[in-house]
Amino acid sequence: MIELLILDVDGCMTNGKIIYTNGEDELKEFNVKDGFAIKQWMRLGKKVAIVTGRDSKIVERRARELGVDYLYQGVKNKLEALLRIKEDCGLDFKNIAAIGDDLNDFRLLKKVGISFAPNDAVDFLRSHVDVVLTKKGGDGAVREMIEYLLKKEGLFEEYLDFWIEEI
Repeated sequence: MIELLILDVDGCMTNGKIIYTNGEDELKEFNVKDGFAIKQWMRLGKKVAIVTGRDSKIVERRARELGVDYLYQGVKNKLEALLRIKEDCGLDFKNIAAIGDDLNDFRLLKKVGISFAPNDAVDFLRSHVDVVLTKKGGDGAVREMIEYLLKKEGLFEEYLDFWIEEI
């Protein structure tokens, strides 16, 4: 079973665009549907790590809001971050799923039990992951990944039971 999700930010949790203001401000847009699914994943006793190549106070805030277990920013080698998280969790690679959208995610994605890419990921990466999602980054791709895993592992009904009551 998958126990840990590794999430890239720009291009997966967001649409990959970064907006700068005239000052030092940076803007990112997150999809609340992704956040909802992330929180429910953790509610099922699962773990989440955000591993991103950039450093951003916005990402730190989003990770805190969601209550993710691990946040690694400014990461140049995402595989090294994966190895640290894997060791800390005491998991095998087969128990880890990850989503990425660009070449810097490749080595990490090749190690995990199941790898995902948003529909608008770079061509090379899309041809080397287990699942190419129908959604684009920032447009519900993370939720699609989570619901795919929940269905695959027979947890979708438990996920629904948090919110849906039999009539």
